[in-house]
Amino acid sequence: MSLFFDNRILENVYDDIGFEDVTSNCLIGEDKWAQAEVVVREDGVLAGMDVAHFILDAFELSVVSSFLDGDSFRSGDVILEFEGCARDVLAVERSVLNYLMHLSGISSLVFDTCERVREVNPNVRVACTRKTTPGLQKLEKRAVELGGGDTHRFRLDDCVLIKDNHIQLVGSIIDAIDLAKSGVSFTKKVEIEVESLDDAVRAAMFGADIVMLDNMTPSEIKRVVDCLVERRLRDDVIIEVSGGINPGNILDYAVLEVDVISSGFITNSAKNIDMSLNVL
Repeated sequence: MSLFFDNRILENVYDDIGFEDVTSNCLIGEDKWAQAEVVVREDGVLAGMDVAHFILDAFELSVVSSFLDGDSFRSGDVILEFEGCARDVLAVERSVLNYLMHLSGISSLVFDTCERVREVNPNVRVACTRKTTPGLQKLEKRAVELGGGDTHRFRLDDCVLIKDNHIQLVGSIIDAIDLAKSGVSFTKKVEIEVESLDDAVRAAMFGADIVMLDNMTPSEIKRVVDCLVERRLRDDVIIEVSGGINPGNILDYAVLEVDVISSGFITNSAKNIDMSLNVL
């Protein structure tokens, strides 16, 4: 079983079913056999197929054919065919579709966004944030990866990310960086979120590995980058920009000399891909 999967997925499926599928159980005999297909109604990039296989296998439904995660699809493509007990086919229908539609929506949006960004700046990474759906963090970040994006942190233990509330409690940017550098393993990068030019310079001077320019306008970010170059600090840090960035304005940031553009939009506001399941 994939590291991304556990019994919580099946718990979600059984929560949807409840005690029984009363409709199917009163209409369809338990020995009825069925074959089903999942058809997409728009173009995109596939994510969630491993989850679909996991669910189908748990209900002893046999996959006849399927696309793979990361594959591109076109409107009208049959991305999945499976067969087995008709009652079980109908019982898992919505759960399978929900995962495929939601995760493919994320991977498709990320793919399109990355393609647009690379045309402007092939060196910048598009990353997600921790603005994910509770319980689906790993799956949504995997969808970002399948779309060509960067996963950023999976969890709080991945790296140090000092935010405004940390600084408020510690007292200063310098103290926060010193505590982080002395208190965590050398294998962990130290990132700090700043909202002004002075704080960005201070963070770079005192040893931050990554400086996140949060909620700054493109013109403000350009001034920060120019200042770091002038002070010969630019090569010492990774510059990430974040805050209010979406597909409509991301190119305004991509033209800047930054390393990473992170956006919560690509996970928490992606539109589901239109799909349907048909019993043959």
